[in-house]
Amino acid sequence: FAGLVGSSEENIRKAIRTAEAVAPSILWLDELEKGFSGVQSSGSTDSGTTSRVFGTFITWLQEKTKPVFVIATANDVSQLPPELMRKGRFDEIFFVDLPDPIERKAIFDIHIKKKNRPVEEFDLNKLVASTQGFSGSEVEQAIVAALYDAFDEGVDIDTERLAKASQEIIPLSYTMKERIDYLREWAKTRARAASIRQDEDAEVEEQDHIRQLEV
Repeated sequence: FAGLVGSSEENIRKAIRTAEAVAPSILWLDELEKGFSGVQSSGSTDSGTTSRVFGTFITWLQEKTKPVFVIATANDVSQLPPELMRKGRFDEIFFVDLPDPIERKAIFDIHIKKKNRPVEEFDLNKLVASTQGFSGSEVEQAIVAALYDAFDEGVDIDTERLAKASQEIIPLSYTMKERIDYLREWAKTRARAASIRQDEDAEVEEQDHIRQLEV
């Protein structure tokens, strides 16, 4: 959507007409804050273009009659103008946190299968434990890195190589810890959780118990 900012209001109207022409449809807006976070200063930074495009968009959100279901993502929803968040425009705000142990296990399962590797040959519980605080894309990158390392060694990936590749990645939950903690606090009273999270410490204890039983 940011590509429209700086263009004429006609461009946003054209995009809206396209979405309505194929209705019923889903309109997906990615990283919405990149387009609208500067609305308040628009008059001094871009001659008011962002403000006018924003006005056209929120008016359409409020008054649209065609069955266009609008979904938007934002890395930092707190940067969005409050006018955009009112009911009737976006009816609900969901906070998507970093994946918990169960979700990371599912992500490993998906990406290992995508690489045409037999997932049953991997210790997913160990991989989950080695990726605490990882995002989905970081889990995927760990698999890609392990594949490169294994190819260089002339072998195939296994649990140990994948766990080692994971340990070499510093996740954003560490490098951007303060910012992520802020967003989590913001979401506690302003958004609905997108999923019911499993406690990391409880999951680690459960995995240790399972390993002891297996031994």
